[in-house]
Amino acid sequence: MQDAVLFSQSLADETRWRILLLLWEQPLCVCELADILDMPQSSVSSHVQVIRRADLLESERREKWVYYRVARSFLPVLTALRKHFNLHPESITLLARDAKRSIKRLAEREKSCCPAPQELAMKARKRSLVANGATA
Repeated sequence: MQDAVLFSQSLADETRWRILLLLWEQPLCVCELADILDMPQSSVSSHVQVIRRADLLESERREKWVYYRVARSFLPVLTALRKHFNLHPESITLLARDAKRSIKRLAEREKSCCPAPQELAMKARKRSLVANGATA
């Protein structure tokens, strides 16, 4: 029962949903998430830890940074929830802004302090190929 409670708690906050949507395909570290969400790193880190405790994230350590991405095993249930619930217009605007800021932040990754993830990035490329019907 504890796993169901942790899962529910991890989804019970708009910011955590925004984080999950950002981590759906692209691995990001907390400082990148903080820049994209325009929030303090400590707040973002607290949200990430709630999601992590529910086992919804895969992670990769690169030097002192940890990159996170939505765990493959939870994609079907999260996809079903995402399709089932309609977004409010304000949420759609916020998520579009997050997506735009994410693209900009990723373009700056090479010049930033964060080294790029390797393992999670490879898994993301393979997952994207499979989702688009290509063979990996």
